[in-house]
Amino acid sequence: MREFREEDAEGMYQLNFDPDVIRYTGDDPFVSIDAARDFIRKYDAYNKFGRGRLTVLLKKSFEYIGWCGLKYDPDSTETDLGFRLLKKFWNNGYATEASLRSVEYGFNDLRIERIIGRAMQENIASINVLKKIGMVFEKEFEAHGGICVQYCIHNR
Repeated sequence: MREFREEDAEGMYQLNFDPDVIRYTGDDPFVSIDAARDFIRKYDAYNKFGRGRLTVLLKKSFEYIGWCGLKYDPDSTETDLGFRLLKKFWNNGYATEASLRSVEYGFNDLRIERIIGRAMQENIASINVLKKIGMVFEKEFEAHGGICVQYCIHNR
């Protein structure tokens, strides 16, 4: 896992182009690889908040598989775990592995006390990842035209 780079633009474009991948996100697809590259160039979370989403690569080949990481919301002061992988890498444990590492980093390196994870209620696969990494159900809320759930985990 590493910070976004311009070379990730094609993978990020493909990721957000797949309607199955963004089905539960509320995000629109990038209109082009250049739009994805522009997003990466403007992504300032690392400098602004000391954390952000990270590119996830296969360990052996360094092939782009998606992103995962922590996002700080200054309005709510919450730190949110998020992840998104190319469909061909689903059901291999990569989201769980990357999510665990992100939570460990948040707790051990950033000294965050609490991390949340959100998903649409229908997104059972993402909810299962949140549960596997030790998050517990906290609440339901409305967003993106549907019911969402929020899970959380506390630093011990």
